[in-house]
Amino acid sequence: MVIGHRGASGYRPEHSRAAFELAFALGVDAVEPDLVASKDGVLVIRHENEISGTTDVAERAEFAGKRTTKRVDGIAITGWFTEDFTWQELSTLRVIERLPEVRHASASFDASQPMLRLRDLLHLIDAQPRPIILVAEIKHPTYFASIGLPLDELFAREIADWARDDNLIVESFEQSVLERIRHRGIPGRLVFLAEASGSPPDLVAEFGDAAPTYDEHLSGAGLARLAAGGIDGVSVDKRMLMTTDAAGSPLAAPSIVERAHAVGLTVFCWTLRAENRFLAPGFRSGNSPSEFGDWRGEFQLLLGTGIDGVFTDQPDLVFDVLGSPGALNSPGALNSPGALNSPGALGSPGALGSLDALGASEPPATSALQPRINGR
Repeated sequence: MVIGHRGASGYRPEHSRAAFELAFALGVDAVEPDLVASKDGVLVIRHENEISGTTDVAERAEFAGKRTTKRVDGIAITGWFTEDFTWQELSTLRVIERLPEVRHASASFDASQPMLRLRDLLHLIDAQPRPIILVAEIKHPTYFASIGLPLDELFAREIADWARDDNLIVESFEQSVLERIRHRGIPGRLVFLAEASGSPPDLVAEFGDAAPTYDEHLSGAGLARLAAGGIDGVSVDKRMLMTTDAAGSPLAAPSIVERAHAVGLTVFCWTLRAENRFLAPGFRSGNSPSEFGDWRGEFQLLLGTGIDGVFTDQPDLVFDVLGSPGALNSPGALNSPGALNSPGALGSPGALGSLDALGASEPPATSALQPRINGR
């Protein structure tokens, strides 16, 4: 399974309509949005609830007073947070490239499109001529629950009439929220996300320094417990599937895949990206972090571990390695200078229509909710 990570976010600002539309055009099997909540309980699509790096909020004088410092999952963060804005306020913001120093072409699309809600993406998926799977990541659920915005409740309310076993995967770094979503009767597959270090935030909140680590979850016994607890798969940092030989050359490390498959779990990894900045040292070339290195070598190594799916910012390149051309029928086309990165190309301002065309209705009433208020 080839999953467009926040859309085709190697070529367009992540989570923008343009990024998702381009991912569809490139032939992805699925797209992944990250879900956080607004003050009035609307599920919005952003990498984090702190939005200064992915929207133009810092340039908006009317919102200057909302800048603050909060502690999210134990980390102090200063900026602007979705939970301090109503959806109406958030809808006035425009999305920008999160990594402009690496993705200059994508940054040329800055401030051309608004943020999306979950419901907006569902409309986009439904408009496609072929099935697209939604891989929804529930972000910081323990934090949001602590401020009166239970993401499992909000997600279940939004997705219940749309979800089926074959069109939805729900993922999180916190197993507890996956269990709550299942208990709410939401169909689909559940995937536990695992970092290369540390412990799940829900367990840290409960057990402190004694919280079980991600490594423990990925042991043979840990994976068996996940499977017994109703989890369908795991998704790991790609670094956990690679090692090096004595000379420092990259090698595949498929042991996690083998252990997970042995107990019936599917395995995904994140995130396949072509730029030197994101490649393992043995696959980098040249001196520029923004240049494409030996992405083919790294992608081949990871795909050779036996994993069942990958998250990628550049789906066309994954299809190139897999030998499947995707919808554009020209693998690697976006790697050529200027390809699809000029005004007027797919995803440029106005090219894909306005949000009004999505037919999205107003968010549901959330009077019953009292607003009190990781590394991918």
